[in-house]
Amino acid sequence: MEAGLNLFSIRNLIATPEDYLATAFKLKEMGYACLQHSGAAFDPDLLVRVTKETGLPVVLTHVPMDRILHDTDALMREHDRFGCRNIGLGAMPREAIYDEENMRRTVAELDAAAAHMEQAGFRFFYHHHHFEFFKTSEGRTVLDYMIEQAPHIRFTLDTYWVQYGGGDIAATAEKLKGRIACVHLKDYRIVWDAEKKEFRPVFAPVGDGNIDFARLVPVLKQCGAEHFLVEQDNAAAAEDPLGEVARSIRYINNNL
Repeated sequence: MEAGLNLFSIRNLIATPEDYLATAFKLKEMGYACLQHSGAAFDPDLLVRVTKETGLPVVLTHVPMDRILHDTDALMREHDRFGCRNIGLGAMPREAIYDEENMRRTVAELDAAAAHMEQAGFRFFYHHHHFEFFKTSEGRTVLDYMIEQAPHIRFTLDTYWVQYGGGDIAATAEKLKGRIACVHLKDYRIVWDAEKKEFRPVFAPVGDGNIDFARLVPVLKQCGAEHFLVEQDNAAAAEDPLGEVARSIRYINNNL
């Protein structure tokens, strides 16, 4: 199975154009097949250069919500330059989660932008966290509200955040069937925190945690997953960030 990397995982290694390009070459050598742009300023000129020189396509981005809502046409033209048809948002503001009026308005605005993108041959992907499992006054989650009320929005399903939010990953994928072409593979590991004297969940390289990806990946494929993107939020803080993401792609190539 081919997999890519969400560059947010190693955001400390892509701060300059030179670092971005050098890191992309190293990821290709590891066995990564594509990239998601996130964790650095959105620079179409740089992404054109990276895709041409490395041969790694950028299959998804995370860009500012203001541009998605108010500069949609220019954003699509910029994505077209480096061959990416999937435009993503990393998250809604927190106040657009707990404030129901704000949430409804923001979701409607995003859905309108997504519909406009669809008409031009692009797709809009919303990346959820655990907080979209927050329940509204009607007793349903924000994620369920988005699924039901925003038919043009697609979702980047994140395996860790579904589990952290108390959801069932396979059941959530079934609920989002046909709308999860992009998936974040992120493992969930329990560690002992000696300082706080408690067990807690942490992000982990794929295969190092508790999520059964061998069982899950076929379900995700049946639900329409096309791009599997490794994401490990804390890899950037590790002693060897590239070593962290290398563990993930080795596991994927050897087991999935």
